[in-house]
Amino acid sequence: MKPSRPCPVRPSPARPAATLLGLAALLALAGCAGLAPREPLKLTILHTNDHHGRFWPNADGEYGLAARKTLVERVRAEVAAAGGHTLLLDGGDINTGVPESDLQDAEPDVKGMNLLGYDASAVGNHEFDKPPAVLAKQRQWAKFPLLSANIYRDGARMFEPYRVFERGGHRIAVIGLTTDDTQKMVLPDNIRGIEFRKPIDEVARVLPEVRDQADMVIAVTHMGHYPDGQRGVNAPGDVEMARAVRGLDLVVGGHSQNPVCMRAENQRNEAYVPGQPCAPDRQNGTWIVQAHEWGKYVGRADFVIDAGKVELVKYQLMPVNLVKKQADGSKLPYTEAIAPDAGVRAFLQPFQANGEARLNVPVGSSDGVLDGDRARVRAQPTTLGVLVARAMMDRTGADLALVNSGGVRDSLPAGAISYRDVLKVQPFGNTVAVVQMPGAELLAYLQAAAAMTPGSGAFPQTAGVQMRIVGGQLSEARIAGEPIDPRRLYRMALTNFTATGGDGYPRITGHPGYVDSGFVDADVLRAYIARRSPLKVADYEPGEMVTRR
Repeated sequence: MKPSRPCPVRPSPARPAATLLGLAALLALAGCAGLAPREPLKLTILHTNDHHGRFWPNADGEYGLAARKTLVERVRAEVAAAGGHTLLLDGGDINTGVPESDLQDAEPDVKGMNLLGYDASAVGNHEFDKPPAVLAKQRQWAKFPLLSANIYRDGARMFEPYRVFERGGHRIAVIGLTTDDTQKMVLPDNIRGIEFRKPIDEVARVLPEVRDQADMVIAVTHMGHYPDGQRGVNAPGDVEMARAVRGLDLVVGGHSQNPVCMRAENQRNEAYVPGQPCAPDRQNGTWIVQAHEWGKYVGRADFVIDAGKVELVKYQLMPVNLVKKQADGSKLPYTEAIAPDAGVRAFLQPFQANGEARLNVPVGSSDGVLDGDRARVRAQPTTLGVLVARAMMDRTGADLALVNSGGVRDSLPAGAISYRDVLKVQPFGNTVAVVQMPGAELLAYLQAAAAMTPGSGAFPQTAGVQMRIVGGQLSEARIAGEPIDPRRLYRMALTNFTATGGDGYPRITGHPGYVDSGFVDADVLRAYIARRSPLKVADYEPGEMVTRR
């Protein structure tokens, strides 16, 4: 049953003047004419996204739910003292990224978010990284709604499509949306019977119903922010949605894991520095915000709702104890230190201790950092990409190996390497598979890999093969220094995720030469490091292994 709507009714872009006059007359007959006009509403939207298991601060004391709690409560108190109200929203991907969280099914993260008083979260693609039973458990833990209007199971919506919140006599509708790329980003067994419909189509269906109930409409999304809609191989994101569907006041986004701070129209400031002013994007009358990742920031958008108008007064990204490395190796905070909330920290401490006990097991060592930085590993061959692929070749005896860069989640440190470090690199629990195919088929597969957009999670990291790529087309490919023979059989190692069509790769699980080894990728990498330590970074330099022009 829809909640009743407060009077007076807010004008809508889709509601013509004649209809408004008629509606006003009906409301007068119903007794609304005698009500005094509502006071303007000061509403502050606080937002985060792409938490990815970071319930605890890192070694430098950055982010973490306890410090985030302190910052959120400080803003809530300030806003309340000025007669305003708040909503706390998240753009999804609570799961996956830190082994202490992964090994505990994100229980500390979901329950920690309860303690912070989140009002709602979008459903992210990483909410499907584990079997359905885990997601069901997380939904029971959460005291806030997980929202998505475009995820269907057996023909019915799997989650609440939206939730309407009342603040100061006004109603704010929050619609959830999830990237339809999810179906190619997770294991098929985890989403069997689940359909990810196009978010733009679904929000267009829901918006008229929601507009009739609300003074402000927010979409909390996990779709990505792609400046000027330049999305490459990714599904349409927030910019494309705002351009296609008019009537959203604000999009609180996630998925692309960027601070959405615009340098100029349709130009994001890719060199944003914590603490600097931040101008959100605006498309077709809709504001679009995103707060980077991991709780590094809490976004703050201050609005005033008055006489049917929604006005953004101020926007900022508030860093959560982020530090800057100095030339001498020291680290200084960008902004003032935020003390962790004692109660939240005490609640999370047992989870952290349990995770550490399971993870602080030595594996091996390296004479330098093996590079898995997100920006670099998705744009160019890196030492860690080569290491991961070689470990797969070594375990399976394959001629070459390929791994999607979205499956490489962190760097390996110089010095001692622990099991924790390995799981931070490969947290998904994928298995290593092998496919044997003729060279002609292999060349076609490598052409599909060559066409993957640099910067996307589909970008390939490889070993055992030398490729020359010109204009996104495979110009030449060699194995062991020899051109690939179209008639010869070759063995290629890859993860079951990629083999099932993950990240848009050709699906090859039905190939007669396909075998899933059952070996978990992180265990394969751990065993390789243990046998080869101490690792020498120079041995894994990509060199001219892949050239692009």
